[in-house]
This record gives sequence, C-alpha cells and structure tokens, in this order.
Amino acid sequence: MNNKQRAFLSSLAVNENAIFQIGKSSLTPEMVTAIDEALAKRELIKISVLKNCMDDPKELSIMLSERTHSEVVRVIGKKIILYRPAKKPVIELPKG
Repeated sequence: MNNKQRAFLSSLAVNENAIFQIGKSSLTPEMVTAIDEALAKRELIKISVLKNCMDDPKELSIMLSERTHSEVVRVIGKKIILYRPAKKPVIELPKG
C-alpha cells in the first residue's frame, strides 16, 4: 500500500467511529476473531485503545494486522485504522 492509498483510507476513516475498544485485558482471541469478522464485512475499521491498556498502540496494530491478515493504515495516538479488501471490494483504492 502506498502513501496515496493510506491517505485516501485515512480520510474515509475520519468520520467513522471506533467499533472496538481494547482495554486492560489487551488483545484476547475473542477480540481478534471479532475484528477479523468486522474486517470481512466492512473492509476499513477503527479501533480505540483505552487508557487502561498498558500495551503500545503501534505494537497492538502490528499484532492485529498479522493475526487478521490486514494492513495498518495509520496509528494516531490511541486510534488504530486497519484495512483488508473484501473478496468483492467496496472501497476502490486510488492507483499509483
């Protein structure tokens, strides 16, 4: 994914609410499964890392991307944006 595509996806995610919150229990297998299912339906999701989570959001984003076979679009503060194209993509990424 190039910078132009990341910027495009980030702009789409700006108006979206975080649909998952990672708290003090950090990443559980159930959370990863739920995020994986959400990516299959939505392609682009935003996740909020709560203050009581002791893990670094960047490290969490890397773990999530590996476990869900998605790409990290951006990590801003305690927000993680993930993208994984569906079998029939709804979001059309810009070329180049």
